[in-house]
Amino acid sequence: MIQNLVKLTQPKVTNQFPAKILQLDNGLTVIHQYIPVTPVVVVDVWVDGGAILEPDDWCGMAHFLEHMVFKGTKKVAPGEFDWVIENCGGMTNAATSHDYAHFYLTTDRDNLKTTLPYLAEILLYAEIADEDFYCEKEVVMEEMRSCYDDPDWMGYQTLVESLYSRHPYGRPILGDEERILRMTPNQMRCFHQTYYQPQNMTVVIVGGVEENEAMDIVYENFSEFPAPSECPSSNIEAEPPLIDIRRSHLYLPRLEQSRLQMGWTGPGVDRIEDAIGLDLISVLLGGGRCSRLVQQLREEHQLVLDVDSAFSLQRDSSLFTINTWLLAPHIQEVENLLCEQLTRLRNQAPGLEELQRAQKILCHDYYFSTETPGQLAGLYGYYQILEQPRMSVLYPEIIKKFTPEDIQRLAHQYLSTQCYAVTIMQPSD
Repeated sequence: MIQNLVKLTQPKVTNQFPAKILQLDNGLTVIHQYIPVTPVVVVDVWVDGGAILEPDDWCGMAHFLEHMVFKGTKKVAPGEFDWVIENCGGMTNAATSHDYAHFYLTTDRDNLKTTLPYLAEILLYAEIADEDFYCEKEVVMEEMRSCYDDPDWMGYQTLVESLYSRHPYGRPILGDEERILRMTPNQMRCFHQTYYQPQNMTVVIVGGVEENEAMDIVYENFSEFPAPSECPSSNIEAEPPLIDIRRSHLYLPRLEQSRLQMGWTGPGVDRIEDAIGLDLISVLLGGGRCSRLVQQLREEHQLVLDVDSAFSLQRDSSLFTINTWLLAPHIQEVENLLCEQLTRLRNQAPGLEELQRAQKILCHDYYFSTETPGQLAGLYGYYQILEQPRMSVLYPEIIKKFTPEDIQRLAHQYLSTQCYAVTIMQPSD
């Protein structure tokens, strides 16, 4: 029966890709991998309905909707979903970013037919009742307020607002209090019915359930969707290149350590190999005790309490950051030394041994992150939303191909010492 209802897509994959990619006639994508040695099954539903798609006046809607999905439907009472999952010994959670939202369920294969229908029901038919909406609005705003007690969140948000002055990546995923207060249940229903549609969704199933059984249960629960709506379009404006240094200063009470954060915008998924190269540079600079920045700033000169570097892949424009925790008198000296290290990398290719160390760290991190069904399901869904699932297995191959000259070229192209954003946080006392 299922063979007539499902068609196998033909993605550009290598022979190494271990999962199957299928598609229901309604446009829903399904990624399945059978792991016979485990009784665990993970279902991870990814929605191309993140914060980037919100109209400006609806900032925070995608995250707020994540809350409301768990409030039930006309068939599933509030709290019933959690009760069913927990009584089956399962676990569930969700997350929202600028590029996606996803909802995941971990259960055993014997309880998959009991639990998955509940997950599908709340995702497709979230009621978003008026009373629940206004009660949960207070919870969302309290979560938002708590972020302002977190100096690292405040520094990060200030940095991205400087870097993304036009693109929605500069907006907080949680939104702001003024716009959250103005939101209505009808607006949220419109957003939900616009983006929680089969062509925007991917169901990833990894674990101890065979393909035919997995596809039967997906078809039973994800073949019928509510009628689509059409909410106001979002304004996604390309971010112009930085042409100067954008500085922000925050003075916070009860801050024990000052922070210096520097950031650059990088390539999106349309230049995925450049993006992966910047991930490699982040390890070379700030990944572990032997990295350049840790060695110079913390171990040798003892100018910082800690330092790291990170790269975050995003669909349109990714983010490269350097973060330091230090005493206020050292801020300017540390910024100068960071720029000197970047200049060195821009002008001189790293040694082969140094590069190979960074490559090993990233490849091993990748291998360690693909050991469980949950990790695999998350990896496949993430790359399905951003690019295509095959990248989840090509990542280590691409990492190993970089040469020292490639690293120098990428540093010169993306990590300017004349154009970046910097956020400095200091105690106000």
